[in-house]
Amino acid sequence: MSSKHGQAHHDSHDSAHHDSSHPQSFWSQYVFSTDHKVIGIQYLFMSLFFLLVGFCLMLLMRWQIAYPGQPLPVIGKFFGENNMPGGVMLPEFYNQLGAMHGTIMVFLGIVPLGFAVFGNYLIPLQIGAKDMAFPRLNMFSYWSFFAGGMLMLSSFFLPGGPTGNGWTAYPPLSDISHDGQTIWLLSMFIIIISSLLSSLNFITTIFQLRAPGMTFERLPFFIWAQLITSFLLLLAFPPLEGAAFLQLFDRVLGSSFFLPTGLFVAGKIADISGGGNALLWQHLFWFLGHPEVYVLILPALGIVTEIIACNTRKNISGFGMMRWSVIFLGFLSFVVWSHHTYLTGMGTNITAFFQTTTMIISIPSIIIVSALFITLWGGSIRFNMPMLFALAFLPMFGFGGLTGLPLGLAATDVPLHDTYYVIGHFHYVVAPGVILGLFAGIYYWFPKATGRKMNDILGHLHFWPTLITMNFIFFPMLIQGLMGVNRRMYDGGATYLFSHNVLYWNVVETTAAFILALAQIPFIFNFFYSIWNGEKVNSDNPWHSSTLEWATPTPPPHGNFAKPITVYRDPYSYSLEGAPKDYSPQDQKEI
Repeated sequence: MSSKHGQAHHDSHDSAHHDSSHPQSFWSQYVFSTDHKVIGIQYLFMSLFFLLVGFCLMLLMRWQIAYPGQPLPVIGKFFGENNMPGGVMLPEFYNQLGAMHGTIMVFLGIVPLGFAVFGNYLIPLQIGAKDMAFPRLNMFSYWSFFAGGMLMLSSFFLPGGPTGNGWTAYPPLSDISHDGQTIWLLSMFIIIISSLLSSLNFITTIFQLRAPGMTFERLPFFIWAQLITSFLLLLAFPPLEGAAFLQLFDRVLGSSFFLPTGLFVAGKIADISGGGNALLWQHLFWFLGHPEVYVLILPALGIVTEIIACNTRKNISGFGMMRWSVIFLGFLSFVVWSHHTYLTGMGTNITAFFQTTTMIISIPSIIIVSALFITLWGGSIRFNMPMLFALAFLPMFGFGGLTGLPLGLAATDVPLHDTYYVIGHFHYVVAPGVILGLFAGIYYWFPKATGRKMNDILGHLHFWPTLITMNFIFFPMLIQGLMGVNRRMYDGGATYLFSHNVLYWNVVETTAAFILALAQIPFIFNFFYSIWNGEKVNSDNPWHSSTLEWATPTPPPHGNFAKPITVYRDPYSYSLEGAPKDYSPQDQKEI
């Protein structure tokens, strides 16, 4: 279908379902809204809430790692004698915190923030559409996410507490543990439905509802990143959905898809039919798990690209190569999953295959990051708050990727597997990498959503401590991992003599983690204060950007655009020869 046909179809859809002549109630306008911008903001508040919850769980774990056996000050007594007798954390509760921290941060925090928040708010704006292709389905995807997240949190109130089997939920332990794992599976099932619906909606919207003249070559890189992310979720989540069903059958109906014959439980052979394979779960999980890494990364890369292009006043160097790189990266992400399973007894041939694909997949990431670095060369760089976060993202993400290379080779992965080196690597990619990119996006598009800017002084109080403390948390983990300290020990490795030389890093990491928590207070205050009292922007395009979202009124009304949109040029038309300004918006025919 042509973009004109798609836009005409959407115009009729919009007039049929979003007639502005009918006044909307508070519930239909702000709670059960079908407006993509309202849904994006709903996702924003919920994902930030879940990030805060997951972060607080991490702080509890860090105290236990740094000061094992010591009572948690002040709040320890509130967790009850079953979890913290005398305020001292039990190993079982530590495992539950670890499982829920990973699950909440990945599936309820970072993925919704990068994919659902920015995707919902910006995709129609950047392609010149009036809304998503399926507005009601969009609303249902949000409420599915909300229901799944609340169900996940409710497991804390079960008699046995939440799941304690790790965020990967490996059988056979997860098949025979208490009811918290059942709630985890049901929650994941609902959350996956939400992601699948959003993916279908994003793909359809990008393919069918682009404004006239918005060819694929003229799509901003953010849209390319969201499109590939949508395909990753659409193709990788169903295997985990099926695996969750099978594990639920094992737990509730007595099947044994993942339970092997001769399994010993509590000192005796379990009364099960047997014949299952615990490794089957690992393959189904990591078939999602590695594309999931790029689900985390790609939206942040898209955000950072928009900000760097705008704040260097240049076209992105190698933009065409970046598009092909993100397509290739998406394809290749489906054939690297078994580098997570080198220790399961894989043959040398299949190990060699996954080592090769894992090395190859680093190439498109390097191309994208290199293109962004090259774009900085010769640019008229503006060091505003979004740009600071974007600039910090580049080396942090690059270092995170570099530390992952030894884990892609079996010879080095075997000694490093399940050590703190893995934790340090992954968190370098996700925390000082992806999360800094997402913060950049919040600061950058905040004026479009609210008509006001966030305060720069508070922004600096947020940025610098965050960047510094993240490095003090995660870099020492690499050192501890190289010394062989295991990642899952609730005492931080104090049990083993060989780790004693690096145990002092646990205190450093924990101190930095609490300072990082304090550094988020300026952001939280800045965010909510600026909604109502921030400096008002003096135009609809305060950053002087060339992409279409800045062609709407600020904040965008229902229907987005005040006039029909036609696209005439590439997304990053900055400093064009003969142009009266250093930016040429995509919708303006004359430069």
